[in-house]
Amino acid sequence: MNHNLFAALQGAFPEDRTQMAVETEAGRIYSWADLERGAAQLANLFRLLSIPEDSRILIQADKSVEAMMVYLGTLQAGYIHLPLNTAYQPGEMAYFISDAQPTVVICSPATQEWLEPMARQAGVAHVYTLNAEGSGTLVEAMSAQPHSAAIALRHCDDVATILYTSGTTGRSKGAMLTHGNLLSNAATLKEYWGWQKDDVLIHALPIFHVHGLFVAINGSLLNGSPMLWLSRFDVKAVLERLPRATLFMGVPTLYVRLLSDTAFNRQVAQHMRLFVSGSAPLLIDTFREFQQRTGHTILERYGMSETVMLTSNPWQGGERRGGTVGLPLPGVTVRVQDGEGCTLPAEEIGSIEVKGPNVFKGYWGMPEKTAEEFTAEGFFRTGDVGKIDAQGYVTIVGRSKDLIISGGYNVYPAEVESYLNEMEGVADSAVVGVPHPDFGEVGVAILVPKPGSNPDPEKLIQELKQHIAYYKVPKRAFLVKELPRNTMGKVQKNVLRETHCQLFMGSDPGRGQTPHGV
Repeated sequence: MNHNLFAALQGAFPEDRTQMAVETEAGRIYSWADLERGAAQLANLFRLLSIPEDSRILIQADKSVEAMMVYLGTLQAGYIHLPLNTAYQPGEMAYFISDAQPTVVICSPATQEWLEPMARQAGVAHVYTLNAEGSGTLVEAMSAQPHSAAIALRHCDDVATILYTSGTTGRSKGAMLTHGNLLSNAATLKEYWGWQKDDVLIHALPIFHVHGLFVAINGSLLNGSPMLWLSRFDVKAVLERLPRATLFMGVPTLYVRLLSDTAFNRQVAQHMRLFVSGSAPLLIDTFREFQQRTGHTILERYGMSETVMLTSNPWQGGERRGGTVGLPLPGVTVRVQDGEGCTLPAEEIGSIEVKGPNVFKGYWGMPEKTAEEFTAEGFFRTGDVGKIDAQGYVTIVGRSKDLIISGGYNVYPAEVESYLNEMEGVADSAVVGVPHPDFGEVGVAILVPKPGSNPDPEKLIQELKQHIAYYKVPKRAFLVKELPRNTMGKVQKNVLRETHCQLFMGSDPGRGQTPHGV
């Protein structure tokens, strides 16, 4: 039996392949036959390159239907899909290329000038471009290829994709997800969320991480459901499409933006079946306001790059509880452990560990780190802190290692601090997350200047934007004489968070800006 994920996705396409599969905001229609043809042409192109069987095909390009075809064609040909955030800067991309050693790189024409030489220098033989309109040298090359292709034979445990997730030391780790991981999770969510034959999804998420790629796209394809495709989230565009849709998936920031528009009400949302939220905590006020405004109760779920989805509030047959991420999905085991490795009883707070067919194979090229993150019983240590109540509902109460989730994206302070500490006039730094009405949470940098120096915090922030993705850049920076430390010399970040916790909560400075998480 062929366990290639593409075989399952293609097998679920409607019998009538001329039906609409995707409609873009520009009104361009892609049929199911178009998706099949594009995937096959790309699979044929990649095979024509005579690249090794486990080749990584890296893509850092704007969202387009053709970029989704790259994902499908990579699966069909049996290679490994490696999507990267379009916000990554040269320093970050140099690390990813060095670490993953891709055989093919697909980039935006806007970044080709610096990315192609970088890739070539690293030994990448094949570099193509793909723009937001779905054209570029990649499309030119694939257009000459046959319209059908064999599906590569793959086993459940074969790697299908690598997702890079930031590390607390600043070094990103590549989580290897297998064909079995992705198919088992998509099949489980299809059942658990009650996907219907007439479902239509508004796809307004990026396609380089779990939410937009594996939850939204895999879910739609495995159900044979069409997508109303937006290159980026836009309130007006979503409102126009709600009457034609039944499903919407978003990060909390998107729901805040929808609620900010008075045109978003019960009438415009009456055709919808389900609103799903994830990638960051949903504030209980947002949960309640959405319920009152639309009559719909947002379904919140919990997942990670390493595990895809782990828990979910129920679609039916149970309560959707605000402030929780629901129940463990069928086949997934979630437990809460204390510091001694003992499982805690209901309502006790501890470290969350998980096990199931959705849990990743390990970190790319990091066997020792992989071993560290799994217990002897095979449970993955998520690094999140939470509790499980008597009914089995999971609540995330905190995150270990000071992770900041801003607009749905993970930001690890250690990485940002490593850049700040190298800047002129900076002796030490600490980055903490504080509440924000739009992004949920944003970073704030507290800086200790070198003796005799008086660096400009705003200039340092502007300089930082040249080195790392914008969503990682702190929104504000402050100078202090020294950082608060405990008796062991560790920076007391809890004190810094408390000091600045109301910084953005008296107003809504982010409204009107594009959230980094979308």
